[in-house]
Amino acid sequence: MENILSYDEMVVMKKTGAFAARILAQVKKIMKPGTSTKDVETFFDKTLKEYPHMYAAFKGYNNYPSSLCVSVNEEIIHGIPSAQRVLKAGDLVSVDLGIKHQGLFVDTAYTYAIGIPTPLARKLINVCKNALGEAVKRVKIGARIGDIGSTVQTFVEKHGFSVIRNFVGHGIGRVLHCYPEVPNFGEKNTGEILREGMVLAIEPMISSGSYEVEILSDGWTAKTKDNSLSCHFEHTVAVTKRGAWVLTQ
Repeated sequence: MENILSYDEMVVMKKTGAFAARILAQVKKIMKPGTSTKDVETFFDKTLKEYPHMYAAFKGYNNYPSSLCVSVNEEIIHGIPSAQRVLKAGDLVSVDLGIKHQGLFVDTAYTYAIGIPTPLARKLINVCKNALGEAVKRVKIGARIGDIGSTVQTFVEKHGFSVIRNFVGHGIGRVLHCYPEVPNFGEKNTGEILREGMVLAIEPMISSGSYEVEILSDGWTAKTKDNSLSCHFEHTVAVTKRGAWVLTQ
């Protein structure tokens, strides 16, 4: 089955995931006022060129035009990099990237604050990041997909924020997206049972306002309908006998 991977495949993904994590850490250094979202893509492309067996997983996927996604403030996901979109102090910027290596995929995302974040932005980042951490703790053989979604939803709503419903996490491995879907909402003890060898892209997407979404005229960029601030974190996580193995740390 495409969503059950061997240990050796997970090892390959771990190496790729560590590489992806290093890129996100390096991206932080160029995230400053005056940087364009296109600059982020250019940096990613140049980095990949130094590693000829690493490929941008998003480029051309369902005709997506760019190598990664850069989404700003009210934009939740799928923001297309642009030289005209220049970052300014106070912005929240989500960078979502995927890498293909040896026929296997990893997917990860991080949200950065440009300059000093507002108290609301700082809280939104902390809640989203910690919601991902809580979700990862639920990953083990015999757990269910609903345990992950319920954990994220409960944690996020407890802090007064909303979970985006239109987009969800997913299985990943030999293909970029596969079964099962991994919602950030739901009920415990429901959904697919987690089995050894499954790998999941767990990705809380949250809003400081409503969870309603609209798609911009580019056909890709998803934003909050009420223009409230959004945040997105993601890890690729394997189900093993020892529990969760985060492949993108």
